[in-house]
Amino acid sequence: MKKLQQDRIALDGSQGEGGGQVLRTALTLSMITGTPFEIEHIRAKRNKPGLLRQHLTAVQAAAAISGASVEGAEMGSQTLRFTPGPIRGGDYRFAIGTAGSCTLVLQTVLPALWFADAPSTVMVTGGTHNKAAPPADHLIRAWLPLMRRMGARQSIVLQRHGFYPAGGGEIVATTEPCPALLPLQLLTRGTRLDLRAEAVVAAVPGGIAQRELDRVGAQLADVAGRVRQLPAKEGPGNILLIEAAHSEVTELFTGFGERGVSAEAVADQAVGQARLYLDSEAAVGEYLADQLLLPLALAGSGAFTTVAASSHLHTQAEVIEKFLPVEVAIQQLEDAWLVEIG
Repeated sequence: MKKLQQDRIALDGSQGEGGGQVLRTALTLSMITGTPFEIEHIRAKRNKPGLLRQHLTAVQAAAAISGASVEGAEMGSQTLRFTPGPIRGGDYRFAIGTAGSCTLVLQTVLPALWFADAPSTVMVTGGTHNKAAPPADHLIRAWLPLMRRMGARQSIVLQRHGFYPAGGGEIVATTEPCPALLPLQLLTRGTRLDLRAEAVVAAVPGGIAQRELDRVGAQLADVAGRVRQLPAKEGPGNILLIEAAHSEVTELFTGFGERGVSAEAVADQAVGQARLYLDSEAAVGEYLADQLLLPLALAGSGAFTTVAASSHLHTQAEVIEKFLPVEVAIQQLEDAWLVEIG
């Protein structure tokens, strides 16, 4: 991608949903375009504003792969100045040190590494399955196939699960330089191929997983279910995954097991997301929509339909338009939202 070097961009981290999305998107686009930025009021609308471990790790990872000059990269900081250098391929390891999300760190640096000067391997340790971020399974089963369709040459492997609050998970991604991303038109999901549910437990009784599957089967027709028992050392933890595979896209919906939350409530959480999607005509769900917007903007054009236009989506669109010469149009249709980039 051609560098768009320009004056430093000023960002307000309290805009829109006021979380970490502004920072992560800015880091990615700053590296790719060579544009420095300054952000104030980082995560201002969160209970604990400022940089937490996973956000700080994302900053450190971005700085490492781009040789960036950074000011304000410390725990709790609400102001950051980031001046990138050239993106460099190589072997990288980043440890969050808590159950903070590995997937959000990966999604910050992987798009930049598509435009690096050499292949890369990135290992991130920390949380792989927590409520505040897409689980590793979502990146691997839903996001990754679409990125490959756009021309990104990469793989993602979940080496070890890391549940909240213990963490200790590990994800390894490999990527090769990509000359250019291909636009993507994803307006329909296509023919349904499969609908399945998987209840994953580690150091948690298998009966809990079976109760989750029974609850799913009572609410969704024609769904196949299975229990997956992980080694106890990867727990304690529990997650329920409902996968809806179609000819154009695969979506994944999740329910997270927590202390004091019944198996039935976990199932209801995942089923609610799945039903909203399956009852609509949209191609993607709310979270995959968030993950598609930036790659399509990097490709220069594209479109998709989604069940919801979240505050994350609107916030990310505003940041993208500050860094790239594209416009993001979001409009409501009768049974979905249409997002167009051009």
